[in-house]
Amino acid sequence: MLFLQQNAARQSTSGPSPTWRAEPGASVPPLAPPSEPGTPPSRFEIARRQLAELKVRGWDRTSDFRRDQFGQPWSDDVDVEFGHNGCNTRDDILRRDLTNLVVRPFTCFAESGRLVDPYTGSVIDFIRGPQTSNSVEIDHVVSLADAWYKGARAWAAQRRLDFANDPRNLLAVSPGANFDKSFRDAAGWLPPNRAFRCEFAVRQIEVKTAYGLWLSAKEKQAMADVLARC
Repeated sequence: MLFLQQNAARQSTSGPSPTWRAEPGASVPPLAPPSEPGTPPSRFEIARRQLAELKVRGWDRTSDFRRDQFGQPWSDDVDVEFGHNGCNTRDDILRRDLTNLVVRPFTCFAESGRLVDPYTGSVIDFIRGPQTSNSVEIDHVVSLADAWYKGARAWAAQRRLDFANDPRNLLAVSPGANFDKSFRDAAGWLPPNRAFRCEFAVRQIEVKTAYGLWLSAKEKQAMADVLARC
């Protein structure tokens, strides 16, 4: 397996830090000025443009959502980043998002590490085990149910499987935050950690743009309200 071949001699490793880090109680980022002429646009400016171009439609309720419509959970048989590397997607995201990471030798498994939950700002010390692995869950930033009702129902099975395992749409988070968010879009839920709301909105917009999903009118307004402060 590709991952195991590349990591066979490693006893432990420090994973790359996620793009966002904040301590609990971090303040909301200040309003960013427009880019100077001749400079590349910021991610927030790009997201505003993408948001303006996303279609607004009602929910497609032709048929109800079921998890199995997106294939085997955490499948490696996907054509997105980390696909076909011999590891399941949950383990890939744990290795990406945990710091102070220790990987079990000759395996894909994160034995231990630390997570600063982007949704709440809380710190979780992760230890792999039957009673402890569930201290960290993997969330679909754009939920599978939201995707189903806003375009994914018409996709081929492989595209839905790819979406469900695309690292761009996945974050390691606390179980409580994952439960609270559930299937809701930005109109119904935003991270309690206000310092992460800009990144959260950008992620959802980037994913919906990449996969051609649409928005509800209230969802679009909620995203615009967040981006106005970024």
